[in-house]
Amino acid sequence: MFDPQTWAAVPFSFWSVVFFALGCIVGSFLNVCIHRMPCGESIVSPPSHCPHCNYAIPWYRNIPIFTWLLLRGKCSNCRAPISFRYFLVELLTGVIFLSTWVVHGDRSTSLVLAFCLLLSGFIVATFIDFEHFIIPDQITLGGVAAGFLCSAAVPALHTDLFTGALPSTALALRQSFLGIAVGGGLIYSILRLGKLMFGRQKFNLEPNTKVVFTETTFRLPGEEIAYEDVFYRKSDVIIFEAKTIELIDRCYANVSVRLSPSLLRIGEDTFNPEEVFHMEVVTDQIVIPREAMGLGDVKFMAAIGAFLGWQAVIFSLMLSAVLGAFVGLALVALKKQAWSSRLPYGPYIAVAATTWIFAGKPIVLWWFTVVNAWLVRWIERLFPL
Repeated sequence: MFDPQTWAAVPFSFWSVVFFALGCIVGSFLNVCIHRMPCGESIVSPPSHCPHCNYAIPWYRNIPIFTWLLLRGKCSNCRAPISFRYFLVELLTGVIFLSTWVVHGDRSTSLVLAFCLLLSGFIVATFIDFEHFIIPDQITLGGVAAGFLCSAAVPALHTDLFTGALPSTALALRQSFLGIAVGGGLIYSILRLGKLMFGRQKFNLEPNTKVVFTETTFRLPGEEIAYEDVFYRKSDVIIFEAKTIELIDRCYANVSVRLSPSLLRIGEDTFNPEEVFHMEVVTDQIVIPREAMGLGDVKFMAAIGAFLGWQAVIFSLMLSAVLGAFVGLALVALKKQAWSSRLPYGPYIAVAATTWIFAGKPIVLWWFTVVNAWLVRWIERLFPL
């Protein structure tokens, strides 16, 4: 089925059109995943329908790209607006599938299909992470399993970076396993180290500042922070020394306070946070937890390692850090984001890994050439002839 001679019997341009069309069709399904996965809904049932009026969309009104354009981004039944994201994801997936075929089609059709599967996961993860700050386990853990199986079926995924040698199935599986271990283990180690070193953010307030805690947020002077932006795990805690505390039915003075998702401790008293609807605090300083990345990013990197190997993990880690820092600083400079704001990291990992798929080898070879030239000049200066 994937014999290169069989595929070469048909013009390359024909298969380019096929892969673009296939990508648009897959993109339509990815839209379903992006919409339903964060809500815990089935991606199979019910069939495609309008989220506003529940109108079941017939097949002839569910043609990727064209339907959205013909309907001008509106439901044909209730005329409610349909997000531009649906059109964008379908077009983006089509372009990515086409690009993958153009770049890697002369190597192996099975390799192109494996890359398309991985890149489809990147698209879903990126859009979900931007909107919900999560990457579903169906993408991350499912990607780990899919990457290991694809490595067995398509050893070319782990072609040697420098020699271009095609590995055996056993070697490809070993590279995949090593990629999983490095992707998951290394990133988790960085996460824990970052949590240890930078896992808290201290707010020094004006003397006798009032901080109000509600059911869903707490309000600092000029800023309101949602609990979901602070509590990424059950062990996260907000800590402060309160001069006074006012609850609905009692008051405290000069006590220590610790607030976690499951427990509120005021001095020696403990409460269920869900039962404390309003709390006013006077304090000079408050410390909140901070997270550099989440466990979803760890599992996401493990999935990348399963498909692409440990070298891709290192490359993706370095490039995603640069991209994330650049975008974060730009948003702060443009006053679109505060220093303490949370940024999704998954999209930058996805962009970095995509860069590896399309241009990883020339970038790495260029980098080693630059480093080698720098080392030679450095040695010549230290030890002149």
